Amino acid sequence: MARFLLRRLLFFLFTLLLTSILVFILTRVLPGDVARVLLGREASPEAVAAKRAELGLDQPLVVQYVEWLGGFVTGDWGTTFSTPRQDIAGIVIQRMLNSGRLAGLTLILAVPLSVALGVIAGLSEGRPLDSAISILTLSVVSLPEFVTGLFLINTVALKWQDNPIARAVGWFPASSAIRADASFREALPAMWLPAMAATLVLMAYIVRLVRAGVIEELKRGYVRMAVLKGLPYRVVIAKHVLRNALIPTITVIATSTGWLISGMVVIESVFSYPGIGRLLVNNAINNRDLPLIQAIVMVTVMVILVANFTADVLYAILNPRIRLE
Repeated sequence: MARFLLRRLLFFLFTLLLTSILVFILTRVLPGDVARVLLGREASPEAVAAKRAELGLDQPLVVQYVEWLGGFVTGDWGTTFSTPRQDIAGIVIQRMLNSGRLAGLTLILAVPLSVALGVIAGLSEGRPLDSAISILTLSVVSLPEFVTGLFLINTVALKWQDNPIARAVGWFPASSAIRADASFREALPAMWLPAMAATLVLMAYIVRLVRAGVIEELKRGYVRMAVLKGLPYRVVIAKHVLRNALIPTITVIATSTGWLISGMVVIESVFSYPGIGRLLVNNAINNRDLPLIQAIVMVTVMVILVANFTADVLYAILNPRIRLE
């Protein structure tokens, strides 16, 4: 087990280093001059050159990379290029915390519901209930995220506005434009609709994967042997079939965690939620803020790698053969 974890950890560090090189190169080959963008088209060449020197963009690329990587590792992520200049670490960590809250709420809603529907569909293979669940999930996943978000705003938020209890509690607002540094208690009412939209998108993949796993496990010989030995059918499903069927599902949940934190740009934009994806598009890319772009991408990659590393560890726990391989 120790060798297995050591290999995964070395792979984690190598991937992170390679990602840092690619991110740095890609941000440097983007068209346009950052200093010119910040100063405007009418700025003189002397002013542009002075601005480039102030930002450190006049140094060799190797020197820029080493200084940036050293600062990132030590926690000194610098300040934003845009005005007013802000501490990048504070902004990124706060937005990542907001996205993490939304991702956690989405997983709490999506995973139990998806596993339950997947098991029901798998146990009802070929029956009307199985067809109904499959059609429902496929219909939901075929809708773009912004359509799902607008549908929830029109069907949930606007109707709940007429409910006096909902108005008093403040749940299901049409807009999730809260303060970026709002506490979890303050942000929770505004997170329900974005989490529901993400749940509808994520649910279909998990349902179909669990369904396929349950159907495959039910055909294995150990299930028939357990039933013939007199074990209750529900015990066979809960302790044997479900455990083996959920192993591939861990991959989807792990990869979905990265999407939930960094890839929900559309959902965050529809509901005006202050997450990391919206920060990347609205603040970093639009303003060509290179240090902010680099920090966001690196933190996002770290989250995805940690999620995949966790999935590998869970694989090894649930299936000892993976450790041997």
